[in-house]
This record gives sequence, structure tokens and C-alpha cells, in this order.
Amino acid sequence: MSKAAFSITEFCASYGVGKTTAYEEISSGRLHAVKVGRRTLIPEASAVAWLKAQPAVNSLHAA
Repeated sequence: MSKAAFSITEFCASYGVGKTTAYEEISSGRLHAVKVGRRTLIPEASAVAWLKAQPAVNSLHAA
């Protein structure tokens, strides 16, 4: 069963980014987050959409 939403810490661990990057992506509007009480949560669909929007690695030039 997949998660409905990630905490910032869970998102960072799952997607390999730092908290600063996560908050910058939220502030820029590229990553959607919601507040639940004091917690900031990232819906799973938003996390997946954010990942798909990242530039692909050109495998022809990969080392």
C-alpha cells in the first residue's frame, strides 16, 4: 500500500533531496504541499508529478 502523503523528512529520504531543496521547490510552486496543523505534507501524486518533471539524464554521455 502506498502512502497518501509524505512528511518533508520522508519525501527527502525517498527522493534523495535535502530539506532546503524540498522547501525551495515548494516555495517556487514546482512541488505542491499542504499544511495539516503544524505539519507540511506532500501528497504522493504531487511527489510523483514533481519527479516526472525533473530533467532526464542523457544516457549517451553518462560515465
